[in-house]
This record gives sequence, structure tokens and C-alpha cells, in this order.
Amino acid sequence: MTGPVVVTGLGVLAPNGIGAEDYWAATLAGRGGIAPISTFDASGYPSRLVGRIEPFEAAEHIPNRLLPQTDRVTQLALAATDWALADAGVDPAALPEYDMGVITSNACGGVEFTHVEIEKLWTVGPGHVSVYESFAWFYAVNTGQISIAHGMRGPSGVLVGEQAGGLDAVGHARRQVRKGIGLVVSGGLDSALDPWGVVAHISGGQVSTATDPRRAFLPFDREAGGGVPGEGGAILILEDLAAARRRDERPVYGEVVGYAATFDPAPDSGRPPGLRRAVELALTDARINPSDVDVVFADSAGVAELDRIEADAIADVFGPEAVAVTAPKSMTGRLSAGGGPLDLATALLSIRDGVIPPTANVSDVPAEYRLDLVRDQPRDADVRTALVLARGAGGFNSAIVLRAMP
Repeated sequence: MTGPVVVTGLGVLAPNGIGAEDYWAATLAGRGGIAPISTFDASGYPSRLVGRIEPFEAAEHIPNRLLPQTDRVTQLALAATDWALADAGVDPAALPEYDMGVITSNACGGVEFTHVEIEKLWTVGPGHVSVYESFAWFYAVNTGQISIAHGMRGPSGVLVGEQAGGLDAVGHARRQVRKGIGLVVSGGLDSALDPWGVVAHISGGQVSTATDPRRAFLPFDREAGGGVPGEGGAILILEDLAAARRRDERPVYGEVVGYAATFDPAPDSGRPPGLRRAVELALTDARINPSDVDVVFADSAGVAELDRIEADAIADVFGPEAVAVTAPKSMTGRLSAGGGPLDLATALLSIRDGVIPPTANVSDVPAEYRLDLVRDQPRDADVRTALVLARGAGGFNSAIVLRAMP
């Protein structure tokens, strides 16, 4: 095993900010990116709010030859990767190609691209369907395109676990760095906000029908009525600390010290959900006690039943109101595979700047949740250790512990 596995670069694309620093400024200010759907007529939909990244012109960020080959989600992923590599000071051309890997997560695939091509198939025939549909739809396409773009031929892969998948990807990337791979591009992004994609989100039965963007997504609030689908996420550059120091002396964001994943039992089994166990296993992996954690970035479903499960897991592990909890995704919506990596980026920025971002718009947290939820305003704090949680549809639970460098 190598030394500490650290995050050296961040690339962020979120509904309330393009680029890590713009996103961070908006988050600390409590500015959200949830808004009415503007790209198609959604008047007949029961849910009409999304977290969409605007403005994002793909032609400004990726080569023109890739525009007809890629879905919006891959365009977002390529841009975020470029920014993360630049942030880390990495020139892939200067590194051995088999010493760089790409491990990302994606839950939806190239939704918009696929639906355009299917419409062509139905209306004008198979001869008009793009040959690029053969790979543009695939949930592994982001990993493939990033690998091709930067000549990264080391261990690579894709994790599919909905909201939890982004943390799983980073956990797997950490494992590869520990095995001796010098650098791994990791994280995740998702985008499924075209008419068909929005219908798919709604069909899950956990999407808010509120019409006021400020009251639509209220995790841990007594009035929580569902989540809001969003797009985006984050790409993180993971490296062995010693290798990163040899390459560049710039500061690193923090160390990935703990990771765990569990799966919920069947609903009628009588056994408890697996989230608490994921938290305990991640803390054990990090070799720390609950009292060492300064802040928990919650999964925050915005569904009363799921919020109560998470609140109980946090309070049972750490004690009632014993640790600061925040849910900044109240400003962006739930980003599927991009949600966990975005929370990781947010936690690392929190460690860097000594401040915990707020959970915007939430005002009435039930006392039985036993949470110290950071609301309204950022909270200054000496953040040395952060825990990030994520749960995916179908029973996935993941947890990652991040720590400041000494």
C-alpha cells in the first residue's frame, strides 16, 4: 500500500455555479439553482422544477469534433475533467499513460442524445439514426471519453449506484491509488432533464410537486415533500501524496481516509436499513471515533420517511445534536451519480476555508430528528474531518470520510 490518497484537483458543474469557486460562493450565499423547466413545455407535468446548469455552451469547452458524438452529460464530464486537471496542475501528456486511470459513476447514461435518436428511428427510419448512438447512450461513456481525451490507459471503470454511485467511484479510485496507480480521475455527473428524462424522475414517486423553487426541496423539514431532479456533479483528481508532491508543490484539498458501502435489506425483512452500518464501517476504515468528525454532509432525500432514517442513523452514531449536519444540495436538487461527488467537493472546500455551508430554505426541523442542522447562514468552524453520505434508489448506501492534511 502507498501513502495517503489525496484530492489534488476539483472540477465542478452545478445548477448554482459553473466552476468550483463560483459554485462555492453561491452555496455560501445560499443561492440556489432550482428553477422552472425552460427547455420544453412542462405545463402538463405534475413536477415542473429542476436544477439545470445555465448557461453551459458545450462548444466553449470541448472540441467541435466531439459535439455530434456526445450527450450533454459527457460534455459536462469532459469540461469538469479539464478543470480538475488544471486545478491539480496535471499535464497528462507528461505522465505515463498506464499510470493514470479513470473511474466515474453515472446513473442515467446519455438520455437526451438517445431520445433524439429514438425519435428519428420512429419518425424517419433507422438510416437516420446517428452511428454515435452506439456509445453515446452508455453509462460508461464518460469514463471512456475522458480516458481517450487524455491518454489515460490505466485501471478504469464505471460504478452504477444512483446517488450512492459517485461515492463508490471515489472509493474504488482510492483503492487503485493504494495499489500503486499514480493518478485516478474520479467522481461523477448526470443529466436527464429532457422531457423523457423528467418523466423518468417523476415515475420514481419521490419528486416534489411544489411550484416555488424556495419551497420545493426541503430536506429534514417538517414540510418535506420530495426531491428535485438536477444535473451536474464533480470530478476529483486522486493521487498518492508522495507522487503528487514530486509532481507539484501546490496544496492538496484533503485526504480520503475512509470509505464503506452497504445495501439495505428487503423492506419486509424486519432488519434495519444499512446506512448506519455504512457510517460505522467508514469511521472504522478511517480509524477515527465519531467525536473526531466535525461535519456530516447528509444524503438528504427530502422525503419524510427517508429523512427520518438518515436522521436516526446520524443521531444514533454521533449522539443527539452532537455533530453539525448540512445538506447544501437543497440548493441544487438531487444530481443522481453527481450528487455524492459534488458533496465531496463541497466538503473539501469546507475544510479548506473553515466554514460549513448552510441548508437553504429549511426552517422547521422536527425535534425528534435530533439533528444540529446548519441553516440560514454558513457556520464558521475548524473543519478537520468531514463525513459525506449518499443513498441510491434500490438500497445503496455509501459513506466517505475526508480529512485535512496536517
